[in-house]
Amino acid sequence: MNYFCNFAAKMRKYLFILISLFLSLAVAAQDETGADDSLNASDSVDSDTIIVIPADTLPYPQNIRHLLDSLTAHSRTLRRSQLGLMVYDLTADSAIYVFNHQQTMRPASTMKLVTAITAIDRLGGSYQFRTQLYYKGRIADRTLTGDLFCVGGMDPRFDGDDLRAFVESVRRLGIDTIRGQIVADRSFKEPELLGEGWCWDDDNPVLTPLLLNRKDNLTARLAEQLRESGIIVESTLTEGTLPSGATRICARTHTIEQVLTRMLKDSDNLYAECMFYQVAAAGGNHPAKASHARSAINRLIQKIKLTPSSYKVADGSGLSLYNYVSAELLTRLLRYAWRNSNISDCLMPALPIAGIDGTLKSRMKGTPAAGNVRAKTGTLTGISSLAGYCTAANGHELCFTIINQGVLRTNDGRSFQDVVCRILCGK
Repeated sequence: MNYFCNFAAKMRKYLFILISLFLSLAVAAQDETGADDSLNASDSVDSDTIIVIPADTLPYPQNIRHLLDSLTAHSRTLRRSQLGLMVYDLTADSAIYVFNHQQTMRPASTMKLVTAITAIDRLGGSYQFRTQLYYKGRIADRTLTGDLFCVGGMDPRFDGDDLRAFVESVRRLGIDTIRGQIVADRSFKEPELLGEGWCWDDDNPVLTPLLLNRKDNLTARLAEQLRESGIIVESTLTEGTLPSGATRICARTHTIEQVLTRMLKDSDNLYAECMFYQVAAAGGNHPAKASHARSAINRLIQKIKLTPSSYKVADGSGLSLYNYVSAELLTRLLRYAWRNSNISDCLMPALPIAGIDGTLKSRMKGTPAAGNVRAKTGTLTGISSLAGYCTAANGHELCFTIINQGVLRTNDGRSFQDVVCRILCGK
């Protein structure tokens, strides 16, 4: 009799588990800021389904594993594409789910996480991006006989307000005439204006260290505004490097947190590449080269006990088709950042929040993942990715990486990722 009672109880449990509720996840077409995160409005959703299990049927983390097993086994998206997935319980300090987690794939804009974590780790949270104005010459009778030098530090936030500060600093010298040259010093970085592996026909940012509103026209605009302010400019525009003995008259700065916010929330490629070259310049590398930044990233990969030669780092934004990472690498970097408050204090506020802001503003609304998931999105042709943090229903902090590769429709990958996040956050 006890045998039959136990058998019936087990059968009821299994029947309970096998009751399926098919959830169609309709993800609205959304244009994300950044050329690599654009979404074609004609994309349609290939909805994935999951089996919903009552909360008390399986304990944590077995319930998450069961649901993810069900999803990966039955997902229509995975019938014709590849997946790299890793979920790590930060509270318990253990991996709770892996699927092709060591397979190298193109990360798209989740590459920005590699750049951001390396930059904060190497430069610190108080680091500042800097553009400076110097002069060298003689000032007499309200005339500067000499040159102005605009020294670029690859600050993507330098704008009209900063330029007006440059003009005002010249006016404070008490001069009304400039006779000499206005020199653009772009020696901060190597001369290449495109990243390795960028497609020539994309809307790529121009990698110049002397920026004004994202363009390479600072000295020309400075000359115009000096004239508009009443200063006679008898100067030619040229390129060169800052000579010794020059006097600094103005420096405009922006914090690493200001740059991180737009870089991650809006997936801004220019901001990411500027961050990449700050990493490259650290330690006195002049001019800064992409190879310097790659070396710094490889040192961090070694620090988290992985092998740099297993991956390929081409740029800082994820635009390059030459980038190859794994779900394990991104997840291990997220774990490293979470365990170091000097990194997480800068990183966490800059990540998009599901259903709230950034490139996740329109995703996961009305689900347990909304307001919970903080993660970086990534989109290139054939690639959709998501990597970041969330809190499970039992209060455990998790980090995760999802890379969908070979997806022809952007929404197929996003739909899959949103279901994963619902599983991780669901109650």
